[in-house]
This record gives sequence, C-alpha cells and structure tokens, in this order.
Amino acid sequence: MRTLPLLEPVVQPCCPPLTERPLTAEEAERTAVMFKALGDPVRLRLFSAVVSHEGGEACVCDISDVGVSQPTVSHHLKKLKEAGLLSSERRGTWVYYRVEPAVLAAMGQLLTKAAAA
Repeated sequence: MRTLPLLEPVVQPCCPPLTERPLTAEEAERTAVMFKALGDPVRLRLFSAVVSHEGGEACVCDISDVGVSQPTVSHHLKKLKEAGLLSSERRGTWVYYRVEPAVLAAMGQLLTKAAAA
C-alpha cells in the first residue's frame, strides 16, 4: 500500500511591518512562535544551514553537524517545523528540509520599515 505525503500548510505572511501599527494579539502570538523557535542557537544554526544550502533545501545528513546528538538535531528540526519555519520531505531513508520563500518574505516584511505612501 502506497501512502501519500501529508500536505503542509502554506505559510502566509503573518503581519505588517512592526513600524506600521501595533500587532494584534493573534499576530503577536504567531510571530512569537517563530522567534521563539529561532531563539535557540542550535535551531538558528540549523535554520541558517537549510536556508543557505545550495538549492534552498538540505538533507538532514548535510546539516546535522551542529555540536549536538542526532536525536537532539531531530528534536530541533521538529520545533522549527512546528513553528512553520521549515517544511520537509522524506526521500528514501533521508529527510530533506527547506524554507519556503513565503517564510523569509514574511520575516523580512515584519522587520522592515513600512514604505511611505
């Protein structure tokens, strides 16, 4: 029996630039989850390794050398996925991770100054 991969939610930009207006409670909650996930040095290194990897995706075998054990790497990658920062796909025995362009756009938009009208 063949199983189909689960479709992961499409990431939507969460919020307007911080300089545009105060965040709503819901926007602040979603944004805090992203930044909390990136607040750990190991997770930030893993996120950076994925986003900077050639082609914008990386096999877990290429990014696991961050000074912690393999189970700990898996834990951190799971947290990044739960925060909506990474998506993954299993290919054979390896899992490949990628950062969706919308994630980077949303993070960049949040931290940039609002354009003058």
